[in-house]
Amino acid sequence: MDYGSTHREIIERCKRGDRQAQFELYRLYSKAMYNVCIRMVKSDLDAEDLLQNSFVDVFTKLDTFRYQSSIGAWIKRIVINNCINFLKKRRLYMEELQDHHVGVAEEEDDGPSFGLSVQEVQFALDQLPDGYRVVFSLYLLEGYDHKEISDILNISEATSKSQYSRAKRKLKEILLSKSLNSN
Repeated sequence: MDYGSTHREIIERCKRGDRQAQFELYRLYSKAMYNVCIRMVKSDLDAEDLLQNSFVDVFTKLDTFRYQSSIGAWIKRIVINNCINFLKKRRLYMEELQDHHVGVAEEEDDGPSFGLSVQEVQFALDQLPDGYRVVFSLYLLEGYDHKEISDILNISEATSKSQYSRAKRKLKEILLSKSLNSN
């Protein structure tokens, strides 16, 4: 059986309330979706709660899934929306740019390259303010473009670009200072 029809069968069984199929769908996507949560909210406990709540949403809304995208993309959108709502409840602060800042361009300089562990990069990401981290994660790690991010977060595209640019700059500062302190 090919990949698409396997998932279609699992989805249809889930729609009928089959607990084994629900467990299988959870097993297929929970690790990747947990990683999305942890990148966005930083806290293991909050990420676990968001993951569980997201899968409750998945199973209660599965009858609205119409196979217009992959099930993974559909689940990811639910997870990201739940993370964003969680952060908004915590008063996620996004700095709206003034009109004279609209021309802020993204930096192309990738800066120095140094051997960093995943843990060091995750630590640096965790040091970013929520607004920077969310835009950075959505753009670079989740693959959304700035137009999509602006729609998701209800901010302007210029703000998304600016937050991303500032996140990259701040991340470089954190990693450079960590690198210099290690030597």
